[in-house]
Amino acid sequence: MKNVNIAFISHGGGPMPLFDDPAHAEMVSYLKSLPQKISKPSAILLISAHWETEQVMITAHSNPELLYDYYGFPAPAYEVKYPSPGEPELAKQVQQVLKQSGIPAKLEYKRGYDHGVYVPLTLMYPAADIPVIQLSLVNSLDSALHLAIGKALQLLDYDNLLVIGSGFSFHNMKAFFAPNMADNQLKNQQFEDWLSITLSDKNIREDDRNERMTNWVQAPHARYCHPREEHLLPLHVCYGLAGRASDEHENITILNKQSSAFIWHSQVK
Repeated sequence: MKNVNIAFISHGGGPMPLFDDPAHAEMVSYLKSLPQKISKPSAILLISAHWETEQVMITAHSNPELLYDYYGFPAPAYEVKYPSPGEPELAKQVQQVLKQSGIPAKLEYKRGYDHGVYVPLTLMYPAADIPVIQLSLVNSLDSALHLAIGKALQLLDYDNLLVIGSGFSFHNMKAFFAPNMADNQLKNQQFEDWLSITLSDKNIREDDRNERMTNWVQAPHARYCHPREEHLLPLHVCYGLAGRASDEHENITILNKQSSAFIWHSQVK
């Protein structure tokens, strides 16, 4: 793996970050500043919480469309454009290294990009001039498998790649819109503290860090913060790829809940 930057981001609620929603102001500011922290990539490989398949799928078309995979928003939310090109050769290489690691993977030529892709990328790289491919989650939602997917990506031979895990470190839909109870805020904070220590503390041995991420449900209030874990698993792929403590952690308030972003800066393997 050559010269790869890795970032896990919490991508907010649907298209709301693109329409000046005050509950997303911190997130919007962070994502707009993120490209200043890393070199402009030659391509982006993005793992979104909003695509689950029976086995790993990788988008391989040259001119992807967009999926407006949300409902109940004003008309402009369905007119968003993000005309970035695909990168079929990178998609083929991703498929190859996954298969090489014993992980079944197929190329996908029809599916468009979901909002977990184009909402954050619109904020980060509005020119849409960087090729993008999307990698699916596996619908077993097995944490060890997604760590293994990340580890397999270490075999990629692609220079100046940006890998983004686009999820949400807190994703309890009922809690987002429930009254702001102190007990619930404490549960949110204690899980975020655990996550920050797990992925940022350089004194934790990697075997132990991997064990903590594999058994994340043992973290404080894990199932309150993630009744279903699809928004956390892009982080597992990111850590599996990095294989070490993060270089940067940012705590961001989104929809009145604490959430995390992590960066692993460029390294050559």
